[in-house]
Amino acid sequence: MPFRFARIPGVDGKVLVTSEVGEFEFLDEVDFMAFAAGTLSPATDTYADLQGKHFLAEGDYSSTLRMVAAKYRTRKSFLKGGPALHVFVVTLRCDHSCRYCQVSRQTADQARFDMSAETAAAAIDLMFQTPSPSLTVEFQGGEPLLAFPRIRQIVEAIEERNLVEGRAITYSMTSTLHQADGEVLEFLRRHDFQLSTSLDGPEALHDANRPRPGRESHRRTLDGIGRVREALGERSLSALTTLTRESLKYPEAIVDEYVRLGFPSIFLRPLSPFGFAAKAAQRIGYGMEEFLPFYERALAYILELNRMGVAIQEAYTGFLLSHILTPFPTGYVDLRSPTGAGLGARVYNYDGGVYASDEGRMLAEMGDHSLRLGTVHDSHADLMRSEGMQLLLATGVAEALPGCSDCAFLPYCGADPVFNLAREGDPVGHRPTNAHCVKHTGLFRILFRYLAEADPHVVRTFTSWVTQRPVRRLPDAEAA
Repeated sequence: MPFRFARIPGVDGKVLVTSEVGEFEFLDEVDFMAFAAGTLSPATDTYADLQGKHFLAEGDYSSTLRMVAAKYRTRKSFLKGGPALHVFVVTLRCDHSCRYCQVSRQTADQARFDMSAETAAAAIDLMFQTPSPSLTVEFQGGEPLLAFPRIRQIVEAIEERNLVEGRAITYSMTSTLHQADGEVLEFLRRHDFQLSTSLDGPEALHDANRPRPGRESHRRTLDGIGRVREALGERSLSALTTLTRESLKYPEAIVDEYVRLGFPSIFLRPLSPFGFAAKAAQRIGYGMEEFLPFYERALAYILELNRMGVAIQEAYTGFLLSHILTPFPTGYVDLRSPTGAGLGARVYNYDGGVYASDEGRMLAEMGDHSLRLGTVHDSHADLMRSEGMQLLLATGVAEALPGCSDCAFLPYCGADPVFNLAREGDPVGHRPTNAHCVKHTGLFRILFRYLAEADPHVVRTFTSWVTQRPVRRLPDAEAA
């Protein structure tokens, strides 16, 4: 059966083989050469293991093909239903001036950068034209709470419309939380919002990365975290960190801040090549050859904390492990092939423009409108037939891209034409120098090294991250 292979740094004498549907096995060099040549002895345990994972088949292999097809359908099941994530950019206004901002933000007094009631109503109509039975409505900015009346209007209109539509609706928002007063929190609680905020680490680092008039960004963020937890509960709030060049010096301190504040996970997010972040890259940016050692050191520290009984996970590692260890897709649209941009997500900008992803919107703010699908006054069918969507479909299938099609990590990765367009001016990109490729190849090598070592504690920790169950509740056999 078709397979791909790679040699993992630090895993001596072993070759990683992966199947079309993400099964994997480590073979010693002798067995690998015999397997590749078709001369592996059927009497060996290795042969039985490979046959059990459908790397090879005997005789009438129609049943094997049916099993592989079922696994492939499961892995690509995210294609059913159309866009499920709908992002409403209700304002570009923000009271912060973060150096790495990937949005072309506007000052807090610029109300002309708010979404109008008419645009919001048209966006809601367009959202309900998509066929997905489950819809996630996410509010972004700028700082979305600076346009809270518009958020209220959108949610109430969706709730009324949904009495007829009968969709499963989830609400989420990315916010600094600084404007989250009692009225706002009561509204968010009533509609069961899931919130995400930015926390870049200890006070000095956070305030340097995320300045605001009057300073005290870190203190005000912590105050907001406390108010949200009290009003909505601990599980309603998550946080992520954006890493500047200065951040890379402090992996342990950043993780410790999340532990101190009681967060069960941390998302170690590198800089994005959009908006103000692109302009500030020379001052705060770095290459993937600098990010990967930071990530490896931070992950090792997180695993050591778990060994000592401190339960915290790295969120992006969890997404990657889910792709490696299960046949199921995740909700993370950036790791999909075909691309999640437009197929899994849609963005309604404050000015009525519609984009296939938030990054496509940011690209437009930088002057490149090639991924603008249309406006909120277009139909769902017209948006799917747009030139921007056709560009994404033509370049967003990793299985057909040079450098991806024969990569051992293909089943777990995704095409990211928007990133490539922003970074290289081409939606396909050049794999040997492609930052998306370098990053993910490095991350997969780190994770597969851990999987090859098979340290029982690490395996149990990884399993708990994938299953979202505490290590103490995992049966021994499941983590084996």
